Amino acid sequence: MNHLHIALWGVLPYLVLTVLVAGTAWRYRYDRFGFTTRSSQLHEHRLLSIGGPLFHYGLLFVAAGHVIGLLVPESFTERVHVHERLYHANALIVGGTAGLATLAGLAILLHRRLRVPAVRAATSRSDRAVYPILVCVLLAGLTATATTLRPHPYDYRLGVSLWFRSLFTLDPNVPAMAHAPLAYQVHALLAMALFALWPFSRLVHAFTAPLGYLARPYVVYRSRGTRRAPTAHRPGQQPAPPAAVRR
Repeated sequence: MNHLHIALWGVLPYLVLTVLVAGTAWRYRYDRFGFTTRSSQLHEHRLLSIGGPLFHYGLLFVAAGHVIGLLVPESFTERVHVHERLYHANALIVGGTAGLATLAGLAILLHRRLRVPAVRAATSRSDRAVYPILVCVLLAGLTATATTLRPHPYDYRLGVSLWFRSLFTLDPNVPAMAHAPLAYQVHALLAMALFALWPFSRLVHAFTAPLGYLARPYVVYRSRGTRRAPTAHRPGQQPAPPAAVRR
């Protein structure tokens, strides 16, 4: 075990966690109303109605699969009589399908962003940094999943999962990750890069999206007096501000 392995698998995860927590707190403090996807539904709806559900629902299944695969020990699944062969077959079929759906949805959304001028003009610098990393994370994850098709596949629950759970005990099992196949290492590094950029991109809305629909903010989109004839104003007099209404 060399110093590079210690830096990558023993130190870097905690640095990323610090940036994620501190960056999110900073973003909420100084850009609370920026916790949004900056929806562009008004500019184009057809592609969004296809790519959006594919990406979001696929990503939910991918996240659930990672939680089960990384946090649930192999000994537990054996106790509930879920054999290793069945577990990996389920992970391959369900996880692979969810990953492909997420990647397909993201491809449609990126095509939409490039095709629709108004949506393309709204693309921020953080978007240009996050989208390529997100694509690479998904491709690396699918590559790692495909390695389970080999005759003697790598059992990530005896390697990557041990490393991940050891992070919570503040005693990282660096060798467990250092000896993992390259596809798993690349996937983990790209995921950490994505989480480091998370607070500074539109992805931050994932932390508040469920609560946002319970208390929608006021949006100014027309004045209550738009149907009335315009009234003259005296010189120097400011017109009345438009009314704030809910979406």
